[in-house]
Amino acid sequence: MRAVLRRLIQLVVVLLCVSFFSYALMALVPGDPVFAIAGFGGTPKQMAGIRHELHLDQPFLSQYWTWLSNFFHGNLGTIYSGPTGRSAVSSQIREALPVSLQLMTYAMILTILIAIPLGVLAAYRSGTWLDKTITAGAFGSIALPDFALAIILTYWVGVKLGWLPTSGYVHPTASLSGHIKSMILPSLSLAVGQIAGYMRLLRSDMIATLQEDYILMAKSKGIPTRRILWRHALRPSSLTLLTVAGLNIGALIGGTIVIETLFRIPGMGKLLYTAILGRQIPELQSIIAVIAIGYVLVNVLVDVFYSILDPRIRDARAIA
Repeated sequence: MRAVLRRLIQLVVVLLCVSFFSYALMALVPGDPVFAIAGFGGTPKQMAGIRHELHLDQPFLSQYWTWLSNFFHGNLGTIYSGPTGRSAVSSQIREALPVSLQLMTYAMILTILIAIPLGVLAAYRSGTWLDKTITAGAFGSIALPDFALAIILTYWVGVKLGWLPTSGYVHPTASLSGHIKSMILPSLSLAVGQIAGYMRLLRSDMIATLQEDYILMAKSKGIPTRRILWRHALRPSSLTLLTVAGLNIGALIGGTIVIETLFRIPGMGKLLYTAILGRQIPELQSIIAVIAIGYVLVNVLVDVFYSILDPRIRDARAIA
């Protein structure tokens, strides 16, 4: 119980620090956001009203406290369309967040389904031509940026062959098949780089695990190779993979900004891109805070799964 309470306190402190730095970074952006919002058509009275709504006429810490209080009450700010246009940031995030989560989930599923079998196979056949071929392909995939792969896939698979749509998003309730088709190319563009990294990491850990005494004992008992690989060797080898998966969520989020923009998918990445172009500071602050909080929570879940996969970690924390 003490360990859980300590973990919760650490989580709250981290989230507060994340929210403060995300707010402060946007406050340090040069230029006047009021002028960027109101444009040349805004009157001095309208610009003063926007400045007051954004609390820019208050000291910095007062601005942050007001924003933080509103954020945790569900008021994520306002999107301004000229001097008079208004819309809620929360409604935009509510629509965009599920789309990005779908894309990231599909990319992670593709990564796991492809990387784990390739990593296990490369480790089992370590040093053979098959291992060298898989490793060379992994290095080539890592060297290819997400956006470059997206452009190549769009041209060949979408334009030349016409197998899949090159842009747009179809909601699963509108058409499940259309939804799957619209998400294949974006998910694959995000997953390929992740597949290569996970596969290389799992291969290295699996090679070390297969040299352990308990693996040699299992082989001597005549246990089938498939069972040794998937039941006895994969689980301890997946701990490092799980850690990297949590840390790579940040890279995955960064990739969605480019991929969603290229494929015109209305997710958080596309929303962030349009907010940057429009200098919508309140929207940017809330989007960055939501993404950062999600990243922290994912790594907390990774920490929990760590304890599930390795009971030694759970026992050590119980003693502490």
